[in-house]
Formats: sequence, structure tokens, C-alpha cells
Amino acid sequence: MKIRYKFLRLVDSKLKSNSGDITWDLLSWKHEDKVKACNAGFHCSKEIWEAFSFVQGEVLAEVECKGDSDLSENDKEVYQDMRIVKAWKWQKKDSVALSIYSAELCLENFEKLYPDDKRPRNAIEAAKKWLLEPTKKNESAAESAAKKTSFMRM
Repeated sequence: MKIRYKFLRLVDSKLKSNSGDITWDLLSWKHEDKVKACNAGFHCSKEIWEAFSFVQGEVLAEVECKGDSDLSENDKEVYQDMRIVKAWKWQKKDSVALSIYSAELCLENFEKLYPDDKRPRNAIEAAKKWLLEPTKKNESAAESAAKKTSFMRM
């Protein structure tokens, strides 16, 4: 079995798929006879950031997959059988942490091209400070640092 990720909506305290109106219960297997990307089966992604690009849901689910599959897409997979193993309510701090992670992945390359431009590093540090201490002051500083990076030359 494979472990993958998907985002779900929270509707009336129930976990629901973004399309298909499927209600999910923890550790209960769901089955579909047909599997075809974007049409039939249960969709998921290998990485959290890939799942986030499809559904900006309120709940991140770690899922197990088995059965027939369609692996024709680079950023999503479709399986015949799926169940939720764990689920977490996605919060602003999760989005900020994911943004920090993503920014740090490319920071070294940016600094090679623009060694004197500290705006991205400053924005990352401000976001980290907000994560550790989510005060209004730190939030304002992080927002200000992020705005300064949005006018960067590329």
C-alpha cells in the first residue's frame, strides 16, 4: 500500500471530498470500480504541496491507496481503493510553514544571482519569528517583509 495526501472539506463536522460529495470516515475503505485521472477513482498526491495545488481544503488527510491506479499525471495519482489514516485541520500556521519551506528551497539560488538582496531572507526570518511567536507585531513585520519581496526583479 502507498501513503499519499489529499485535502478535504469540513462540512457539518464531516470530511468531504471536493468533488463527488463523498463523506470520509477514518480508517474506512472506499472503493470505485473505474479509475481514470480527473474522471473516476480516488485522487491524491505524493507530496502535500502537490495536493494543495488541487484543493485548498480545510483538512489535510494522509491516505492509504491500493488496487488499480492511474499514474499518468505528474502531480496526482488515482486509485481504486483509499482510506484516511490520519487527518489534520489545516491552519494559517501550516500555510506559513509550507511557504517558508518552499522559499528556503530556492533561497540559495536567488542569493547566488543577487548576493546583496536580503529581502527574501528577511521575509523568511520574519515569517519564522511569527511562527514561534504569533503576535500582532510579528505578523505585521512578516507582512511588511513579504510585501517588500513582491516587487523584486527577476
